[in-house]
Amino acid sequence: MLNKEQQEKIFSSIGKELKKPMQVYAIGGTSMMLRGAKENTLDIDLVFLNSDDRKIFLEAVGNLGFKNENAIKVYGLKENVPLMVNVLEGRIDLFLEKIITSTFSDNMKKRANETHEFGTNLLIKPADLNDVLIMKSATSRAKDEDDIVSIINKSQINWDVILEEVQSQIKLGNQLAIIGLEEVLERIHNKKFAPVPKSVLDSLWVLLNKQINEKSGKEKKEHKLKSLTV
Repeated sequence: MLNKEQQEKIFSSIGKELKKPMQVYAIGGTSMMLRGAKENTLDIDLVFLNSDDRKIFLEAVGNLGFKNENAIKVYGLKENVPLMVNVLEGRIDLFLEKIITSTFSDNMKKRANETHEFGTNLLIKPADLNDVLIMKSATSRAKDEDDIVSIINKSQINWDVILEEVQSQIKLGNQLAIIGLEEVLERIHNKKFAPVPKSVLDSLWVLLNKQINEKSGKEKKEHKLKSLTV
């Protein structure tokens, strides 16, 4: 577990060690901490937009004596897993634009409207908490659901942004975005852990049914075309 002071110390050390200036995005608990919505985190989650920056960042972390970790131990054989490094009482996860099933979209980048400077070369832009909520809904971890509850209770959630972004995620190939979000928000609503507007749940159901119907129609069309060519 890393607290704010430890996280900032790590970032400052890396910023001084980097060979060139770079900007990266923070997601998950890291973003929540930088935005003052959380006091500690198990891991530091960062998103890079190109592999060269991630490689240079990884070299800087290695120069500080931190060791690489095998991502399979944590993420199994999922796609778009990060490179991982053990640091102090936690670890750093280094994603490359895609975060397992989610994509760090252009609108997510625009909403990451804060910049935190560390050392001489490291600029970190924490993701908007609406986007953190969406990405955390893609997992089945209890701690992520706890963070979602905390975000809803402590922040001014823009449900329109969430509904728009989850549809964008579908277009970007994240076919599980709606069902993951609907499931966790429905559970939070039913258990009264945090206020989730019924209109939002209803909208997610409409979007989910639309997605199912479109998929079913596409499969029927493909089956028909296949039968005609046999």
